[in-house]
Amino acid sequence: MTRLFNDPAAFSDDMLAGFLDLHHRYVRGVPGGVVRAGQTRAGKVAVVVGGGSGHYPAFCGVVGPGFADGAVVGNIFTSPSAQQAYEVARAADNGAGVLFLFGNYAGDVMNFGLAEQRLRAEGIDTRTVLVTDDIASAGPAETEKRRGIAGDFVVFKTAAAAAEAGYPLAEVERVARATNDRTRTLGVAFAGCTLPGQDHPLFTVPAGTMGLGLGIHGEPGVSSDDLPTAAELARTLVRGVLAEQPAGAGSRVAVILNGLGATKYEELFVVWKTVSEELSGAGLTVLDPEVGELVTSLDMAGCSLTLCWLDEELERFWCAPADTPAYRKNPHLVEVSAGSAPPAGNGAARVPGSRTSGDRAAASGRHDPGGGPPEAPRSSADSRAYGRAVAEALTEVVAAIADAEAELGRLDAVAGDGDHGRGMLRGVTAALEAARVAVDDGHGLASVLGAAGDAWAARAGGTSGVLWGAALRSAGEHLGDERSPVGIADLRDAVGAAVETIRGLGGAEPGDKTLLDALVPFHDALDAAAGAGDSVGAAWREAAAVATRAADDTAGLRPRVGRARPLAERSVGTPDPGAVSLALCLRTVATTVDRHLSEVSSDRHLSEVSDPEQEPAR
Repeated sequence: MTRLFNDPAAFSDDMLAGFLDLHHRYVRGVPGGVVRAGQTRAGKVAVVVGGGSGHYPAFCGVVGPGFADGAVVGNIFTSPSAQQAYEVARAADNGAGVLFLFGNYAGDVMNFGLAEQRLRAEGIDTRTVLVTDDIASAGPAETEKRRGIAGDFVVFKTAAAAAEAGYPLAEVERVARATNDRTRTLGVAFAGCTLPGQDHPLFTVPAGTMGLGLGIHGEPGVSSDDLPTAAELARTLVRGVLAEQPAGAGSRVAVILNGLGATKYEELFVVWKTVSEELSGAGLTVLDPEVGELVTSLDMAGCSLTLCWLDEELERFWCAPADTPAYRKNPHLVEVSAGSAPPAGNGAARVPGSRTSGDRAAASGRHDPGGGPPEAPRSSADSRAYGRAVAEALTEVVAAIADAEAELGRLDAVAGDGDHGRGMLRGVTAALEAARVAVDDGHGLASVLGAAGDAWAARAGGTSGVLWGAALRSAGEHLGDERSPVGIADLRDAVGAAVETIRGLGGAEPGDKTLLDALVPFHDALDAAAGAGDSVGAAWREAAAVATRAADDTAGLRPRVGRARPLAERSVGTPDPGAVSLALCLRTVATTVDRHLSEVSSDRHLSEVSDPEQEPAR
């Protein structure tokens, strides 16, 4: 288990702070992650990799000459936020564009995608290549649905070497896609991993067995087999990967036998003995093989085998020199081939423990996306009262999510990575802090919801972070800062705007086993109440009850999108944690919605009666 931590919620921040202090020769901190410490020549394409923490050396450990220009660092097993990806890419950009590289996971796709849109809007040519090497996560006819696991490393390496060699952005992207198309991985797990602060693993493997087809976020394998000998395991992995050899592939391959965190190097060497024999027997020539920990999953026991079939160009880039904190290949040749300046301050005296402001921002995971809060727009007294109600509701939601954190994590661990409760708590806590600031600054309903949503997305990251953040912002934009009073129809339409935003971002539909399976019934119940003339409070309470029943009913669904999809059958019988947490939030705020909407309407009525010439609320 993960035994060494201070505050479990700050594990990623503390890890990054220590990493930056130790490897200041290679990297410097920026909001959202790290970039190279030394100057890189102008006109070089910036290769930016990233994902959640818990996978070291991926992702921050491969930043340096010959490899990545920057790494976006999320919380454990959680996608970085769009703001974090944007900040790191801006810091890494050398004027020739940015290539994002990351594994194919829903949260990463959404957050990096939003960052790409923002960078492009600012004139920075930005491209994305998803790594899809995990053959166990989808069949050959659906390779676009496959996860990215240890094959990340090969794609990162060749694309980064192409950028170091001076290739333009379109060509670096081509190299990354060509590498991904030729890369296959199969992995096994012998024991699950444990999140910091937890006393049990995300999943267990029965004694005498192994899980075949694991993920790298604590997801269990897709099937179970008897525990083999090292030689038998080697043959299983080699034959599984060779069965998916790309059409027209040659005989020269890059190979990684990757340890997942708790499998000892000596064990990997024993497995490698037979892997090497099997590959030779298949007529393959192995070039610069790597055996060790390159893409890990905290303390998971297990390993994976990755093969990439190389052509002449990819072989050159796979074998090219690199010099990073965690990966060094002929580092004495890097500066000659790359033309990179030596790291700033190399050899100079430095006070241990000192960090730049960027280091401190990166270590905290916090940043100022816009240079401070905007000036408060004109808003009505009613709208400001609604804004205060939002802050009060978020206070209640923080307490409710804190109480449910462990249970939400348990639900998520059935077919996912077990971090949903922790991510929700991070998000709603940040949302509450931002809402209180907005209220103190005199903002109204829309601005308070927008500030809360932006903070939720930036701090929580992951799929739920970006969806909740965008949903709150879109609902607020619909309601505005001048609407008064707010009725059932207004709430229904705001929820409808949130539904469409979530659909557009995630591509999910009702029935896919996501939070939409609770949110759409909630919207429909409000719609029915609006036509029936119910009171706002009664309508919200009944709609929240409908959402709760709908969330419970997701237990019978099979996930069709997201991280749980490869383990769809295992998920049946367990409700979707995103739908459950949404329903919990809706129930929790029902009393606040009823009280504050009634108070605003009553206060407004009394004000109009006592002062008929008072200026109407704007």
